[in-house]
Amino acid sequence: MTSAPAASARPTLLLTGAIMEDVVERQLAGRFDLLGPQDLDAQIAAHAGAIRGLATKGKLRVDGALMDRLPKLEIISNFGVGYDTVDAAAAAARGIVVTNTPDVLNEEVADLALGLLLATVRNLPQADRFVRAGSWATGAFPLSATLRDRTVGIVGMGRIGKAIAKRIEAFGLPIVYHTRRPQADVPFTHYPDLLAMAKAVDTLVLILPGGAATRNLINAEVLAALGPRGILINVARGTVVDEPALLKALQDKTILAAGLDVFVDEPRVPEAFFGLENVVLLPHVGSATHHTRNAMGQLVVDNLVSWFAGKGPVTPVAETPFPRP
Repeated sequence: MTSAPAASARPTLLLTGAIMEDVVERQLAGRFDLLGPQDLDAQIAAHAGAIRGLATKGKLRVDGALMDRLPKLEIISNFGVGYDTVDAAAAAARGIVVTNTPDVLNEEVADLALGLLLATVRNLPQADRFVRAGSWATGAFPLSATLRDRTVGIVGMGRIGKAIAKRIEAFGLPIVYHTRRPQADVPFTHYPDLLAMAKAVDTLVLILPGGAATRNLINAEVLAALGPRGILINVARGTVVDEPALLKALQDKTILAAGLDVFVDEPRVPEAFFGLENVVLLPHVGSATHHTRNAMGQLVVDNLVSWFAGKGPVTPVAETPFPRP
């Protein structure tokens, strides 16, 4: 692992996407020579030998090929807790530290997950449209499903998963969970087999990392096991769900409904979802509040500033740990 450098005046930092304008203007611009996010190829070609840091927001894939174009790169600071668009293993092999923004968004995403679950179960967006269309004057809105008779299976039980579980528990609902290994500090029943859990519950909440290991984990077989009362909530990554299989399951009523905050090819959402009344669609807004995005942006800055001050990263990811005294 690369050692933290000595304090340096204005290292060169490449931005691969719009992090947050106020963060860039208030903090990064005063400490770094900034490049990007426009004309990235030209910027890299002209300044590759000077770029020591990279701040990314998940649109551009930061892979080994890109890292090889930046021979002086020391740190990749990712805006977001998920970093599946950064090849952390490739970074580790090159002695490059990768950081993310954990913890500061746990409660916000958990709040959104519960809101999306309620909206999906109780048909809240549909009820809003019903009122706006003037349909209430001609009859009552149809009865909806309920949370009262449901068992929730959480796929993933990291920091955010635990925050979601805490909220669901407050609703008085039974909870089970699926992870590769049981967690000692989690009191709920652990299912090592996802398909078995899907058969045992009627509600799945997804909050697991994206990437090759989890791609299409929720497939047609899992959806069929969830069954005709089944509700799927995804606040993880679009890639963890086989999107065509989910669309067919909703169309055929293999499951009852879905609430989706994430999609495979964001912001391009398959138009076939738009005509379905049994799906709630959100534009990836799990952490999208001023409060939380400011905290995430600050952690991006803190990691970069700490590194270039010679103090090491604040929140390195598991693949690129940084030893501390």
